[in-house]
Amino acid sequence: MAEAERIIGTPDSAGAEEPASSDETVAADAAATPDDGSAAPEERPRGRRRILALFVVAVLAYLLDLGSKMLVVAKLEGREPIRVVGDLLRFDAIRNPGAAFGMGEAFTIIFTCIAAAVIVVIIRLARKLYSLPWAIALGLLLGGALGNLTDRIFRSPGVFEGAVVDFIAPAHFAVFNLADSAIVCGGILIVILSFRGLDPDGTVHKD
Repeated sequence: MAEAERIIGTPDSAGAEEPASSDETVAADAAATPDDGSAAPEERPRGRRRILALFVVAVLAYLLDLGSKMLVVAKLEGREPIRVVGDLLRFDAIRNPGAAFGMGEAFTIIFTCIAAAVIVVIIRLARKLYSLPWAIALGLLLGGALGNLTDRIFRSPGVFEGAVVDFIAPAHFAVFNLADSAIVCGGILIVILSFRGLDPDGTVHKD
């Protein structure tokens, strides 16, 4: 009799091997797999922080450009250039009706529209932004575009035809301003990020 119980197994040992009930399985699955409502709060603040970084960089770039132009117009325009590094670098105030570095003087309105379109695209792209390097790059582009667009709208000879204030004059190179510098730096950073396979939404891909 004892031998038969050993082979068949006691009721206690059989109960120990009984699978969990369906209610317990559902509860375990629910605990292991978070629903959409629990995942979203982690993603939303991260996205908001990246958007905040974008606009902080844009505001800083814009204010630096605007302040430098106001100082140049007040203190340097109509006066002799200031030599910063001998003949290698000067501050020389000029009015540029064209694009960056004095190109395309006959298409001021077109460049104004392009700058406005770039601003709209960046703002729309910010909604899907989860990458800090992309936030910095787009912030530089946005701040620079806003800086030069402000000149286009508010400076003479007229609305959407205004000449941009340029003052940084390296030797053997076109005269530019801080907005142009921000746009170029943002563009270079975007090229680097694209080569590294980093997308604005934070994903990394390899071609």
